[in-house]
Amino acid sequence: MSSSKQHNHIDLGEQSEIEVFGARVHNLQNIDVTFPRNELVVVTGLSGSGKSSLAFDTIYAEGQRRYMETFSAYSRQFFGGMERPDVDKIYGLSPVISIEQKTTNKNPRSTVGTITEIYDFLRLLYARASDAYSHVTGKLMQRMSEEQIVEKILTEFKDEAIYILAPVVKGRKGHYRELFEQIRKQGFSKVRVDGEILDIAPKMQVDRYKIHDIEMVVDRLYATEDDSKRLYTSVMQAMKSAKGIIKIANKEGREHFFSRYLMDPESGISYDEPQPNSFSFNSPYGACPRCDGLGYVFEIDKDSVIPDKKLSIQKGAILPLGPARESWTFQVVKAVAKKFDISTTAPMETLREEDINMLLFGGEESIPLTISYGSYGSREYKVQFDGIFKMLEELNSRGGEDAGNVDDFRTQVVCPSCEGARLKQDSLHFKIDNKNIYELANMDLTNLQSWFTGIEERLSERQNTIASEVLKEIRTRIGFLLDVGLSYLSLNRSSKTLSGGEAQRIRLATQIGSQLVNVLYILDEPSIGLHQRDNERLISSLKNLRDIGNSVLVVEHDKDMILNADYVIDMGPAAGVNGGTVVAQGTPDKILKSNSLTAQYLNGKKEVAIPATRRKGNGLELSLKGATGNNLRNVDVDFPLGKMILVTGVSGSGKSSLITGTLYPILNKHFFRAKATPMPYKSIDGLKHIDKVIEIDQSPIGRTPRSNPSTYTGVFSDVRSLFVQLPEAKIRGYKPGRFSFNVKGGRCETCQGAGLKIIEMNFLPDVQVPCETCQGKRYNRETLEVRYRGKSISDVLDMSIDDAVPFFENIPSIYRKIKTLQDVGLGYLTLGQSSTTLSGGEAQRVKLATELSKKDTGNTFYILDEPTTGLHFEDVNVLLGVINRLVDRGNTVLIIEHNLDVVKTADWVIDMGPEGGRNGGQLMFAGLPEDLIKEKKSETAKFLKLEMQSFS
Repeated sequence: MSSSKQHNHIDLGEQSEIEVFGARVHNLQNIDVTFPRNELVVVTGLSGSGKSSLAFDTIYAEGQRRYMETFSAYSRQFFGGMERPDVDKIYGLSPVISIEQKTTNKNPRSTVGTITEIYDFLRLLYARASDAYSHVTGKLMQRMSEEQIVEKILTEFKDEAIYILAPVVKGRKGHYRELFEQIRKQGFSKVRVDGEILDIAPKMQVDRYKIHDIEMVVDRLYATEDDSKRLYTSVMQAMKSAKGIIKIANKEGREHFFSRYLMDPESGISYDEPQPNSFSFNSPYGACPRCDGLGYVFEIDKDSVIPDKKLSIQKGAILPLGPARESWTFQVVKAVAKKFDISTTAPMETLREEDINMLLFGGEESIPLTISYGSYGSREYKVQFDGIFKMLEELNSRGGEDAGNVDDFRTQVVCPSCEGARLKQDSLHFKIDNKNIYELANMDLTNLQSWFTGIEERLSERQNTIASEVLKEIRTRIGFLLDVGLSYLSLNRSSKTLSGGEAQRIRLATQIGSQLVNVLYILDEPSIGLHQRDNERLISSLKNLRDIGNSVLVVEHDKDMILNADYVIDMGPAAGVNGGTVVAQGTPDKILKSNSLTAQYLNGKKEVAIPATRRKGNGLELSLKGATGNNLRNVDVDFPLGKMILVTGVSGSGKSSLITGTLYPILNKHFFRAKATPMPYKSIDGLKHIDKVIEIDQSPIGRTPRSNPSTYTGVFSDVRSLFVQLPEAKIRGYKPGRFSFNVKGGRCETCQGAGLKIIEMNFLPDVQVPCETCQGKRYNRETLEVRYRGKSISDVLDMSIDDAVPFFENIPSIYRKIKTLQDVGLGYLTLGQSSTTLSGGEAQRVKLATELSKKDTGNTFYILDEPTTGLHFEDVNVLLGVINRLVDRGNTVLIIEHNLDVVKTADWVIDMGPEGGRNGGQLMFAGLPEDLIKEKKSETAKFLKLEMQSFS
C-alpha cells in the first residue's frame, strides 16, 4: 500500500470520504487508508499494531495543525510549534476534536459538576430562585420594603407604645466613647445598651472588656394609624443609620427585627444578597472558611505521633521529636514537663490524656525556660508554648535542625465546620423545594434527574419565570450524562477519583451537549470500565453524534462496538515493527469474512477458552465483614485463596469501593504500614494466610524519552551491575554510573545519552537524526569497549526482548524480568525503546510484567484493576496465560473486570449490584461462573450466559 504514486486529486471541500496517503508515523508502514465521512468508523487490531498512531498521531495531529495554521504568525508564536505528522497527504479532513483517555484534572477542586458545567447552572438557579432560611431558627427569611415594614409594625404592635431602635453595635467589645458622641451630635438623646435605655451623657463610655449590643433610640411613639406618617419617617431614619436593619421593642421587652435585606425577624441575623459565587466552593464568597472549600482538613493523628506507648519521652515515644538531645525543642518540652509535673522518663501509657494533649497542642500559659550555654552561663526565657506540633511546623518552614516532615503525622478528616459540604453556613441555608445546593450535588444523577422532573409544580410562579431557561439547560446536560452510562456519579464526585473511561465519557457527554456538526470526533477506547449493559447506551450516544452530521472515529477492541460500526479498519498483522499495515477494512460483515486475527475472534474460529475444571484453591479464605464505604451496604464477603477471583458488576456498583477503597488499604497497612486509611469496615480475618499484597492499577508508566522498558522494570540496573563485574570494567575501575546514559561519565556528551539530536524545522516536523559523535549508540568509545559475550551496553539496549531472553538465560536476575516481558506478549519491543512510543496497552503490560516478575511467595495476593485496558482479544489470551501461571503456583489473583472473556475463565466470581450509585453496593452473588448465569437478578449473568453459550 505504498504511496509512491502521484495523486492528481482536487479537494472539493465536501467529500464523502477521508483519504490518508503515505502515513509513516511510529510503526505505520507508509500506508494509504480511505474511510467514509459522517459514519461511525472503528479502528481495531492487536495492541501496538498502529491504531493510535493512525487515529491520533496522524489524523488528529494533522487536523490540529491545520487549525493552528489559520491563526496569524504572531498568534502562532505563543502556541509553540505544531508538528506536521509524517504523512504525504490527507484529504477530506473536518475540524477534529479528540476525546482521549488522559486522566482528568487532579485538582481536588475539580468535580463532575464543574467539568460538565451543571454545577455552574445550579449556582445560577440558587442565586436567583432560592428561598433563604435562618440557620438559627430555621424559619423563612424575610425581605421587606419600608411600606411593608410600617404595615407589619401597625399590625404586630397595634396601639402599643414602642421604641424604634437602630442597631449600631452587635456583640462586640469596646468602650465606644466616640460612637456615643457621634450619636449625640446627630441629635439623638437616648441609646439602649445591653437592653437598658440610657440618656447619652458627655464622655459616656461602657466597659471595654465586655461584649455589648448598642442601639440608637430613633423614636418613641404609639403604633396607631394616626401616627403612621411619623412612624414611616422614623423607620426610614433608623434604616439609614443601621444600614437597612431596624429593631422594634415594646415596654414588656417583646422585640422584632425588620430589614430590607434577607433577615430572620426572630433572631435578627441577616444574609447578603445571594450571587452565583455565594454557592461556589472555589470562591472566598462561598467557600467554608475552615477548609477553604475542600470539604476536608488535615488533623494530627495521635496514633502515628505516639506509635509505641511503652516508651518514655526521653526514649523517643513522640516520633516527630525523637529521643532526648540538646536541641531547643527538647529544652522547651522539658521545661513544660517540669512546670506541669509530667514525667519524661515514665512510659507514655502511664500519662494522663490531658498531659499528652498539653505536650502536643500546648496551652495558654507562658513557660519559664532556662537555657544553659556551658561556660558562658545560662539565660532565662519566657516562652508561649503552642505544643510540639506548632513548634515543629515553624522549624519545618524555616528548615531548622529538628525539622522532620510534620505532614507524615497528619490524617485527612471531614471538615467539622461544614461537615464535607464545602460551603459557608449561610450558603447552605438557601433552599429550593427544601433542598440546598449541596444536597442536590450529592445525589446520584438518576435521583437528581427524578428530582428535576416536575419541579415546576413545586415552585412558585415567580421562581418558574426566573428558572425556566436554567432548568432546561440542567435537564439536557444530565440527560447526556445518563446516556453515556454515568447514572451512578454525583456532581460532587471529585474528578481525581474518576477512571480513564469515566472521564472520557464525561467529555463525550459535554461534546454531545455542544451539538456541533461537521466535526471529526476521535475517541480512544470509550468502553473502558463500562459494563456490557451500559455499553449499548454508549454505542447509541456515538450513533447520535453521527446522526446529527459528524464523523466518529473510535479506536476500540470491544466486540459490540466493532459489530455496530458502519466501517471497520483492522490494523496488523502483529504488533510493533511487525504491524503498521491495514490487514482488512470494510463493513463489519466484510471484516467477519476476512481471515485477520480480529475476524477469527469475532466469527468464533478462535476464542478465549473456558477452563475444563475450576481450581479448588487451598481451602483458606480472607473474610471481610461490614464494609460500608461510599455506597457499600454493610457488605460481608469471603475471598477464597489460591484462586483467580473476578469482581464484576455494573458501573458504579461498588467494586472499586470494596477492593481499591477497602481491601487493598487494609492489606497495604498490614504488610507495609501504609498511610492510606481504608474505608469503614467491621473486621477482617485470614491475614495470616497471605504474606504480601501487590496492586497493579491503570496509572501510566514514565512519559519521558529516557524512560524505557528496561529502566521501568529495573532490569537495566542488573545489566549495568553485570557489566561492572566484567574483567575489563574492573581493570578500568568502572562503577555502575559509567554504564548509565542519564549521568555524566560513560555517556556521549554531545547528545547527553539520548542517541539522537532533534533538528527543529520550524513549520515542518522536527527531524530526529542519529548523534554524529556516537552514531546513536548513546555512550562514548571507552564505555563501548567493555563487552559481554561480544555485545556492548548499547547493543544490549538495541536488542529485542525475544533476542535478549536466550542471551541472558544464565543470569537469573535479568532472565526473570525479561522473560515476563516476553510472556505478556511484548517480545517485539527493544529493551531501550522509549516509553513515549509505547501504546496504552503496551505500557499497561510493561507495568504488569514489572509486578509479575517480582518474586512471589506462593502466598502473594495480587490485585489487578482492569488489566485488559487497551488489549486485543489475542493479547487478553496471552495475559490470561501469565495470570494462570501465577495462580497455579498457589498465589491469589483478584481482578476487577468487565471483560466477559476474563470473567468466564475465573475460578470464583463476586458480582456487585444490582444497580450503580445509591441503588448498588450489595453483594449479588459469589461463586462459580456456571452458577452465576442462573441468577435472575444479576445484570452480569444475562451477558455472561450469552458469552458462555456461544462458546459451548
